Amino acid sequence: QEQLVESGGGLAQPGGSLRLSCAASGFTLDYYTIGWFRQAPGKGREGVSCITITDGSTFYVDSVKGRFTISRDNAKNTVYLQMNSLKPEDTAVYYCARTPGRSLVQYDYDLWGQGTQVTVSS
Repeated sequence: QEQLVESGGGLAQPGGSLRLSCAASGFTLDYYTIGWFRQAPGKGREGVSCITITDGSTFYVDSVKGRFTISRDNAKNTVYLQMNSLKPEDTAVYYCARTPGRSLVQYDYDLWGQGTQVTVSS
């Protein structure tokens, strides 16, 4: 049973921080790219960031660059998304997902977590 489980979402004030976790089970993250996506109410799902586990290469969309950091802990088979300087526009359900490739295109991902809600509001 291959699964990804997100956690760490919640309520933060503008300028605050949250750390999301994506825990993999039933497989190891080696040879995969793990991406973070988000979907705000009434909007489509958009890519946020991804990390290729083997070499640690990362990618961020412009809207989060400099604020979010994606990382991995291979021993824990977990990927993290550290979100700093949060903005109300970051409010969304955040999903992690897996692809054997290196893209941040949602259709390339074959396994998804259930999502975790992030709300940024004063």
